[in-house]
Amino acid sequence: MLIPFGILLALVIYLIYTRNNFEKSMVSLYESKFEEWKKHITIEEDKEPTKELAGLVFKRGYKVEIELLNKDVKSNLERGKFEIKNLKDEN
Repeated sequence: MLIPFGILLALVIYLIYTRNNFEKSMVSLYESKFEEWKKHITIEEDKEPTKELAGLVFKRGYKVEIELLNKDVKSNLERGKFEIKNLKDEN
């Protein structure tokens, strides 16, 4: 009765050991492939700045009101550094 149990125990230990080695080799293989991929990939950054909502423009009678959501834009408005686009003409 001890001989079959010993064989079974040795087989289980062998299978656990080989599975562990296989998993380690697969992880190292995928890590090396990932490092190789990182060397060859080119990351292009957006060179064009993105649009950001800075305020709202309202018309009341003959007066135009600008409500700012971002306080940093106030200096640009005071200096006159802005561009006006008509959205109706672009469509």
